[in-house]
Amino acid sequence: MVLFQQIKNKLQLHFKFVTVFFIVFYTVGIAGMLLPETFFIFKKLIPFAILLSVLALFFFHSHFQKNDLIAFVSIYILGFAAEVIGVNTGIIFGNYNYGESLGIELFNTPLMIGINWLLLIYISSSVARKLKINATLQILVASLIMLGYDLIIEQVSPVLDMWSWLEGNVPVKNYIAWFLLALLFHSILKILNVETKNKLAPVILFCQLSFFIVLLLFFKL
Repeated sequence: MVLFQQIKNKLQLHFKFVTVFFIVFYTVGIAGMLLPETFFIFKKLIPFAILLSVLALFFFHSHFQKNDLIAFVSIYILGFAAEVIGVNTGIIFGNYNYGESLGIELFNTPLMIGINWLLLIYISSSVARKLKINATLQILVASLIMLGYDLIIEQVSPVLDMWSWLEGNVPVKNYIAWFLLALLFHSILKILNVETKNKLAPVILFCQLSFFIVLLLFFKL
């Protein structure tokens, strides 16, 4: 615990360095994805990028309470469970399959997908809470951020071998389900009073969106 606090204090003192690091990190990732010679290597690093982002956010989390752990574990389990049901039945999101880029799978579903849900819910919540609006509107705005993110990533995920749709096109019910799940997960954070104030969260969101937007423009246009 003492070591964790020491690392946390040092990283927060060097926030500008951490910001530059992630901007460079994701920029290198973009370059690696765009070059045919390195594309295969860099798409295998997607789980590492997710984990590194989560770890960094962990050190910039304002303060930990018992409810935080309950909320985070709940979002991971529910997010993973929704994907397990979704990919094996087609009921929730539509008919899709996962590729190899997200790593180890259980029940045809990458274990990393629950972490990804947690990451996106956390950073979108953190950004929405910066707005001077009531809790209900914050949940709505955060969920709309999630929906906008999904609209972008769905277009490029097959290229990155993350997941692909069996019909070729993304079904409307995927976006509806994504938005409803986002509402649920953000509500969990509010109900359990989880403080997602985190100055690194907007940086991670910006880097991730920039990453997928650039790849979308390159591969789809």
